[in-house]
Amino acid sequence: MDELSLQKVPYFFMIDFLAGNVEIYPENEIEKSGLLIDFQTFSNSKKQEELTKKIEWTPFPETLKSFKEGFDKVQKNIRLGNSYLTNYTRKTEVQTNLSLEEIFYHSIAKYKVFYKDFFVFFSPETFVKIIDGKILTYPMKGTIDASLENAAEVLKNDKKEKAEHYTVVDLLRNDLSMVADDVKVDQFQHIDLIRTQQKDLYAMSSEISGTVKPEFEGKIGSMMKKLLPAGSILGAPKPKTLEIILDAEGYDRGYYTGVCGWFDGENLDSCVMIRFIEKEGDRLYFKSGGGITHMSRLEDEYQEMKNKIYVPIH
Repeated sequence: MDELSLQKVPYFFMIDFLAGNVEIYPENEIEKSGLLIDFQTFSNSKKQEELTKKIEWTPFPETLKSFKEGFDKVQKNIRLGNSYLTNYTRKTEVQTNLSLEEIFYHSIAKYKVFYKDFFVFFSPETFVKIIDGKILTYPMKGTIDASLENAAEVLKNDKKEKAEHYTVVDLLRNDLSMVADDVKVDQFQHIDLIRTQQKDLYAMSSEISGTVKPEFEGKIGSMMKKLLPAGSILGAPKPKTLEIILDAEGYDRGYYTGVCGWFDGENLDSCVMIRFIEKEGDRLYFKSGGGITHMSRLEDEYQEMKNKIYVPIH
């Protein structure tokens, strides 16, 4: 990655959650790789016909009892002081009459990727952008059902969601400081509306920026190595929280919660691979979750995990 970015060669990359698998596609190889990409800064998706069929969408979430097993492990570690924020995720089977490719084409999201009938995601979350030597990140933490009364205000003032958001902003400010100077929070607790087939959600994000340190200029790979895994889908402190996640979740996240990005030869736009559907054999699994703190309530976290199992097709 460093080699290509120093030579200013445009490419697309994907890095899985544990940064064990890195795939790199120079611009001229994207087409034959079977990748479909739709970012704000780059797209190779084709114009599609309107979707005429009635969408069938049935999730089969695990029981509260099963969810509680991992949740309790996370809470125990938080009480012991091993972590103060842990992102706990689950894998839910879904049945739908949509193909992964149809989900890619008809979902509305900031970042979408379809990968060879292996997975599709429609992510609202930017990881980092690099524009003219400036690096920006937009951590997203905290969601609420938009149909609730005064939902945006409730989300902004919810003690648990607020604590989680503060923690992630602080974590990412620290992370950014490893590769950038003059790091500052430009915007705090900004509320976005996400429209979906099932329900509308509000999500809370902030903006943090800095100036890329001279030793990292043009070295996209070295920067990613420093910044990954992404703080917003891991928790804090990072090394210990990663151990807790691997123990509590009991499944392999794979590319889910990894990052992917498009480098155009000068600037970078990258996202966190969330809102993620993966194919295993002939079954589809939707991976979703949320941040757990000492204030988390089991039923609320279980509900949040289920709220996120949606397709943003209107």
